[in-house]
Amino acid sequence: MAESYPLSAWNTPDKKVPLEELLEESSSSSSSAASVRNVQLQGVPPQHVTVHLKPVEERGPDYRYPEFVNYALEEPFLLKSEVCMVYLMAFFMLLLMGVCAVGMIFNIVMGNNLFIPVMPMVKRPSQPKVGPSAPGQGPPGYAPQCPDEDNDHRFDCYPEAIASQAKCEGRGCCWRKPNGVPFCFFPPGYPSYSMGEVKDTPLGATAVLTRDNASSPYPKDVNQLTMDLRFETNGRLHLVLNDTASRRYEVPIETPAATTKAASPLYEVEYSHDPFGIVVKRRSNGRVLLNTTVAPLIYADQFLELSTSLPSRNIYGLGEHRGPFRHSLDWVRIPFWARDKSTASAKEDVTNLYGSHPFYLCVEEDGQAHGVFLLNSNAMEVILQPAPALTWRTIGGILDFHIFLGPDPDSVIRQYWEVIGYPMMPPYWALGFHLCRWGYGSANRTMDIVQKMRNAGIPQDTQWNDIDYMTRHLDWTYDGDKFAELPEVVKDLHDHGQHYIMIVDPGISNTQKAGTYPPYDVGLKRGVFINDTNGNPIVGSVWPGDTTFPDFTNPITQQWWQEMAADFHKKVPFDGMWIDMNEPSNFVDGSTHGCPDNHLEKPPYTPAVNPFHHLAWRSLCASSVQHLGVHYNLHSLYGLFQTAASRNALVSIRGTRPVVISRSTFPSSGRHGGHWLGDNKSSWKDMYYSIPGILNMNMFGIPLVGPDICGFGGDTNEELCLRWQQLGAFYPFSRNHNTLGAKSQEPIVWSADTQKAIRSALLTRYSLLPHLYFLFHRASKMGEAVARPLFFQYPTDSNTWGVDTQFLWGDSLMVTPVLEQGATKVTAYFPNDTWYDFYSGRPVVPVGQNVTLDAPQDTINLHVRGGVILVTQQPETTTTASRRNQFGLVVALNRTLDAWGGLFWDDGDTLDTEGKKEFTMIKFFSSRNTISSQVMMSGYPGTKDMTLGSIRVYGVAHKPHTVMANKQAVDYSYVQDAQMLSLNNLTLPMSQPIEALWA
Repeated sequence: MAESYPLSAWNTPDKKVPLEELLEESSSSSSSAASVRNVQLQGVPPQHVTVHLKPVEERGPDYRYPEFVNYALEEPFLLKSEVCMVYLMAFFMLLLMGVCAVGMIFNIVMGNNLFIPVMPMVKRPSQPKVGPSAPGQGPPGYAPQCPDEDNDHRFDCYPEAIASQAKCEGRGCCWRKPNGVPFCFFPPGYPSYSMGEVKDTPLGATAVLTRDNASSPYPKDVNQLTMDLRFETNGRLHLVLNDTASRRYEVPIETPAATTKAASPLYEVEYSHDPFGIVVKRRSNGRVLLNTTVAPLIYADQFLELSTSLPSRNIYGLGEHRGPFRHSLDWVRIPFWARDKSTASAKEDVTNLYGSHPFYLCVEEDGQAHGVFLLNSNAMEVILQPAPALTWRTIGGILDFHIFLGPDPDSVIRQYWEVIGYPMMPPYWALGFHLCRWGYGSANRTMDIVQKMRNAGIPQDTQWNDIDYMTRHLDWTYDGDKFAELPEVVKDLHDHGQHYIMIVDPGISNTQKAGTYPPYDVGLKRGVFINDTNGNPIVGSVWPGDTTFPDFTNPITQQWWQEMAADFHKKVPFDGMWIDMNEPSNFVDGSTHGCPDNHLEKPPYTPAVNPFHHLAWRSLCASSVQHLGVHYNLHSLYGLFQTAASRNALVSIRGTRPVVISRSTFPSSGRHGGHWLGDNKSSWKDMYYSIPGILNMNMFGIPLVGPDICGFGGDTNEELCLRWQQLGAFYPFSRNHNTLGAKSQEPIVWSADTQKAIRSALLTRYSLLPHLYFLFHRASKMGEAVARPLFFQYPTDSNTWGVDTQFLWGDSLMVTPVLEQGATKVTAYFPNDTWYDFYSGRPVVPVGQNVTLDAPQDTINLHVRGGVILVTQQPETTTTASRRNQFGLVVALNRTLDAWGGLFWDDGDTLDTEGKKEFTMIKFFSSRNTISSQVMMSGYPGTKDMTLGSIRVYGVAHKPHTVMANKQAVDYSYVQDAQMLSLNNLTLPMSQPIEALWA
C-alpha cells in the first residue's frame, strides 16, 4: 500500500539529521495488519530518504498491528522553489534595507503595589513598525538581528516542517544550520503585540494588546487582544489572553470565580509594553517564575504560542505520557490530544496517551515550588528546552493560565485542585483488590476464578469482566450462551460481600435490526449521537463493527445513558462502571466515509499528536458536531464528560457512592472517577513506569489510579508477577488485568510460595485500608495527594527531586519495591528524618543517604516516617469482613518523641456522610510516653462497636516497667533491639477518649 504525504505534514524537532523517526506506526484496522510500506514525501528526491520498518508487539487478537516506520534524510536538501535566485536576491535586498533595532521602551505602571517599576529580566529590543504582510511570510522590510547566542536559548520559528534557509528567512527569522537546534529561531524583537495602558480592575488589571500591521506566519491573526490579570488568591494568579472583538471557544468546565483581589499575594508582576511580555516573580526572594519576554506571543485563529523561561530544570506533570517522573529538558516535544495508544509501545515523554493534562509543577533550586496550568482542550504541544524554558503551542481556544505560587509542592497541588475540583471520595470497597482479564470466555470460568481465590484465602473485593461478556461486543448486553449465568455470578459475589464491575465502551452499533437494539433505536430517536457536518450521526468502526458515538456534552445523552444503564442493571446488578475506548477511539480515520476537506480537518499547523499529524487519525472527524461545539475543540474532553455521565447514572441507579474507572481523562476527571494507566506490557520496565504514572495522576487530581498489575499485553512470569503484585498492593487502585490469549496471571495460578507472598502483601494492604481511606478523605476535603513523590515531604532535599522508584502514601508510609529481575536487595533513599521498618519497628540507620535493603522474594519494603500514627485493622479477604474487626495503631515516634494521626470512618458507601453528619472522626496524639485520642465527631451509627485491639510503638528507647491503658494495666511486650513496645489484647472502646502510657 502506498500513501503520499506532503513534506509540510511532518513535524519533528530540527536535528543534525534533519528528518528522522517521522512515522512510528502505520495505518491499520482492527481486522487486518495493513501497513504503510512506501511513503512518498512530496518534493523530496528518493535518494535522500532511507526507510526502516520494524514490527511492534500486537495488543491481542482482533486489534491493530502497528509498525514502526522510520525515515531519515541522508543529506540536507532544499526544494527547488526555495533556491530560486530571484527569491534570494529579493530577500537580501530587503535585508540590507532593514532598519537597525532600537532599545526596548517600557511604560512604568504606578499606583498598584503589584506592579514593580523595574525592567523585566530578559529584554527584546523593539523593531521599526512595518507594513502588512501576507500570511505565512515574515514582515516586509523587517531586518532581523541574529546574535550568536547559545542554542539552548533559541525559540523555534518554524515548527511545522523541516525548515529551509529560504523559508526560515522568509519569516524574518534567524538561520543557523547545521549549528545546533533549532535551525530556525526567532530573533530578538520579532514583531508581536504592544500593550496599551494598564488599568486597574476590582480583581487585578487589564490592558489591550495590539498587533501593529505585521502578520504572524499563520493566517487569521487576532489583531487585538485583551489581557485580563486576576489576583484571585494570595497563592493563585490568573492570566487570560483573549480576542477583544470576537468570542472564542473556552473549555466548558467549572472553575472558581474570585470575588475580591488577593490581599497579600506571594507574587509580583512586571510588564514589557512593546513588544508585550509579562514577568511573574516570587515576592519573598524576587525569583522569576514566569517570563514571556523571551519569545514573541503569537495569537492567530488556529495557532497560539507563548514561551517562558523556567527557574529550574525540575519539571513534573504535563501528561498523559510514559516516562520518568522528572522531565528531560533536552528539546522534548510533548503533545496533548487524547489518543488510544498502548503505553507499552509509547516513546518516553514524547507520546501523547489517553488523557490531556496541561499542568506542570516546578521545584525551584531552594526547594520552593510553583505550578502553571493552561486551561485549553485543543490539540497542543509543550516544548521543553535546556535554557531552561518552555513553550506552549495550541491550535484553538484561548490562553487561560492559572499560576500557583505554592510555596511548597503540597500547596501547589492544593491550589491547582481548587481550580479543577477536589477528587471524589470513593466507597471503601473500591480500595480492595480487583481482578479481571479479557478472555475468561464464560460466566462459569469467571466464577471459577473467584472461587479459587476464596479457597486460597487471597483477598479480593471485586471481580471484573472485559468485552467478551457482551453479545457481539454490543453495549448493555451480555452473551446469553457463554455468560447466561452472569446474574447468578453477581448475586454470589454480593452474597459474599464482594462486588462486580464490567466494561462499557462508548461506540453504539448502528447495524442491528431495527427494533432489536434499544441503545441505538432510542438514541437515534432522541438525537444523542455526534453528527457529521451534514447533520447525520457520524459512523466509525469499533469492536461491534460500524458504530455511532454518544455526545456526552448533551444533557439528553446523559439521560439516555442513565436509562440504558438502569435497564441493564435490572438484569445484571453491577456495582461500578469501567469505561474504555473513550478518547474516543475509532478503528478508521474520522468516519467510514472520511472527513470533509476544511480548515478544522487540515489546520495551518497540527501538533505531533500522532505519526501522521492528522487530528482524525484513529478518532472522529475534527469537524464533527456536538452539543457544545465542534469535536476540534471538545475531543480531549470526551472521557471527562462520559465519566461524569456514568457517575451520575450510578448514583441514580444505586443511590450509593459510585466507582467509575475511565481510560481517557482531563483536568477535573477526578471529581467523578478514577483511572487505570491503560494497555501496558508484562515487563519490568513497564512496572517501573507505573510509579511515575500514579504520581502524575495524583498531581492531576485523580488519586484513585493504578496500572494493570502484572501487565496487560504479553505473557508475564512468576517472578515478575510476584514483584508486581507486591508493588500493586500499594497502588491506590489495585487491579490485576491481562489480555486475550495471554498466559493466566491471577494470583492463584502460581506456586504455593508465590501465592503465600502475594497473600501477605495484600493482607498488609487490607490492614492499612483505614489509613488509606483517611488519605482519600484528606484528598477529597483538604486537597492532599494520596500517592506522593518523596520531594513533596522533603522539597529542600535535592536528592529527592529525581526519585521515582519509591513513593509515599500520604506523608508517612514509604514503599520501596523491587523493580529488577533477580534482585533480592534494593536501594532506597532515606531523607534525613526518623524512619522505621514497618514490619519490625527497627529504626533505619543511617539516614540522609541511599541504603541497601534486603528484599527477599516474600517481602516488599515498607517504612514509616517518625511523627505519625497509622490506624490499622485486622485484615480479612474482603473489606466487608475486615470492617467488622478491631482496629490497631502503629505509633512511630519522631526525634522529639511525638506523633499524630487520624481516622475518618463511616459506612463506606453512603453519599455525603459528612453533610449528613453520619461519620466519625478521631484524632490520635502521642507525646513522649503517652498516647491519647480525641473523638471529634461520632455520627457513624456503628461507632459504639468500634474497639482498639492493639498498639505498636516504635522508638521506645527503654523497656518500660509499667504499661497502662485507660488506667488499667495491660498485656505488653518489648523488643529491645527494635525498640518496639506492643500493647496487646486490648478492647478499648473508640467512641470514648483513650489514654495509654508507659513508664
